[in-house]
Amino acid sequence: MSDAPPIVLTFGLSDPTGASGLQADLLTLASMGCHGVSVLTGYAVRDSAGVEEVTGLDPEIVATQARMLLEDMPIAAFKVGAATRAEIVSAIAEVVSDYDDLPLILAPDFTLDDEHVLAADELLESISELLAPQTTILIADSQTLMQLAQPDVDADAITADNALAHLLAQGCEYILATDTGSHQYINTLYSEEGRIRQDAWSRGPNRLLGMTDTLGAAIAALLANGQDPAEAIREAQEYVYQASRVAFRPGMGGYVLDRFFWARANDEETPDSTTATPPSDAGAGGDALRH
Repeated sequence: MSDAPPIVLTFGLSDPTGASGLQADLLTLASMGCHGVSVLTGYAVRDSAGVEEVTGLDPEIVATQARMLLEDMPIAAFKVGAATRAEIVSAIAEVVSDYDDLPLILAPDFTLDDEHVLAADELLESISELLAPQTTILIADSQTLMQLAQPDVDADAITADNALAHLLAQGCEYILATDTGSHQYINTLYSEEGRIRQDAWSRGPNRLLGMTDTLGAAIAALLANGQDPAEAIREAQEYVYQASRVAFRPGMGGYVLDRFFWARANDEETPDSTTATPPSDAGAGGDALRH
């Protein structure tokens, strides 16, 4: 195995468009020099414009498939995306707890393009209590962070700051808080010591699919290749920026990131490419988290 690429195990939904989910993870991992292996948590019936149906798998099948892979191959990192039921999260959490020396990237998806809400209370609670405490890097926007913290924090008092503090205190090592504004993507990295770095880059006019899954898989790949978390997060954002800059529209809906942008001819721009400027460090340090 000395000449083999690092192996990353990803858990998530099947997206038949290839824009997000396991298909996006495997493309990203391959592009970043890793071999991706996957465990299906469920599947979506969808196209690039929207989602028709989401179906979860039996949790026992999820756990059995993961354990077979782990007993057969030297996994270097985990990435966990969308799950549909609390029982599936519980099964994943039990499996990864036996490998607590491996980095785990958690990138939950509760909305699936704002069409199918997967955030039942039991699912939120299971992720917050069982997976988040084992997580190396949690990638989520402020609404998701507050949803995850809400079972343990007074709903009337919940803010993004105390949600961050709660999840970090529970054992999550880092949180990459994402913010998609009207003109910029802004990602801020936190640990219990406070803010580590903030990166921002301008966003184009097109709706991009699979951003969080791609970012999570890229970070997992870089950790599997031996980078430290802060550097992996910086480099993964540069990768996502480059892939989004030449995103393409395969159907009548959203745009798909070109995860093999580096293999294309670069002497001319794709006509439908988004316009953006690369991520820039908006400054390290900052106020400590309020507990």
